[in-house]
Amino acid sequence: MTLLDHRAEGPASAPPLLLGPSLGTSNALWDKVAPELSIAHRVIRWDLPGHGGSAAGLISAGATVGDLADLVLALADSLGIERFAYAGVSLGGAVGLHLAVHRPQRLSSLAVICSSAHFNGARPWQERAALVRREGLAGLAESADARWFTSGFTVPELVDDHRRADPDAYAACCDALAAFDLRDRLPEIAVPTLLVAGRDDPATPPAHLREIADAVPGAALAEIPGASHLAPAQCPEAVLTALRAHFGGPAGRGMEVRREVLGDAHVDRAQARQTAFTARFQDFISRYAWGEIWTDPTLSRRERSMITLTALVAHGHYDELAMHVRAARRNGLTPEEIGAVLLQTAVYCGVPAANSAFATAQRVLAEEDGAS
Repeated sequence: MTLLDHRAEGPASAPPLLLGPSLGTSNALWDKVAPELSIAHRVIRWDLPGHGGSAAGLISAGATVGDLADLVLALADSLGIERFAYAGVSLGGAVGLHLAVHRPQRLSSLAVICSSAHFNGARPWQERAALVRREGLAGLAESADARWFTSGFTVPELVDDHRRADPDAYAACCDALAAFDLRDRLPEIAVPTLLVAGRDDPATPPAHLREIADAVPGAALAEIPGASHLAPAQCPEAVLTALRAHFGGPAGRGMEVRREVLGDAHVDRAQARQTAFTARFQDFISRYAWGEIWTDPTLSRRERSMITLTALVAHGHYDELAMHVRAARRNGLTPEEIGAVLLQTAVYCGVPAANSAFATAQRVLAEEDGAS
């Protein structure tokens, strides 16, 4: 079976996140957002049929959004992805809504960006499909900036993608938009859902996103000032901030892991000492050390504790060593195992370093025994 063309970024072991495009664009729509999301996710960006690198023959006249959703699921299946987070723009967002209604078991969470549960009725899309089948895409591409962006802004690469799209496949996507209306099914959506609206979007105004947010239980809504229809291209930082928060980016998960390993008391003290000067460093620790490294399942927490103890002895960071001796106990290491790790450091890091490390560890373990 021919699959949708796609681009994969990020570690294969990370939680999967699929990104869907808007009509007339390619996966380049996500160029300013996907690399950042791939720090904490296995990001898969896909192209619509006849757009970017996807074959035009994957879709035909009279297609539905359900047909596109089936293509997305076939792609996920081919990559061994059973359940995934999903974000999509416009038509890509409609695909996400369809999945949330009809295949909810495949989604872990959903973000719908500059999209709608309906696209203003069938007639405008039927007319556009007929125009494209008759005249091609050159004329529509000339007006892309006005439909996609606020005045004075453009992304030439996306306009070129529009111009190069296959007319028949584009028209079939218009057929899908003409037939799409999920308004009566929105209350059934149970996956965590975020709606992102461009405040200056003429194609799917904020009212369309508010309609979804009001109907989907527990949904959240974010409006981006200054953004038109292709918000990820025009306001990538704002979109990235919203998506990171919704999909449980590394900072949120990192703080959770940091507390599990180091304990609430230690983290609370660190947070209480935080100032405006140190805030970015604390965020860096949570996002990078705890949100990316300590969450990588390749090594167990026991193994990471052993490695961390060794590295701290090697560099003489004995205050940090005390903290991580406590963490090692929390991660399941026995006092005997901690002693064996420190004995190993005597061979490879030096006896004086190991001597100081044993003294630090003995003090911490004695304190723990006294506390118990």
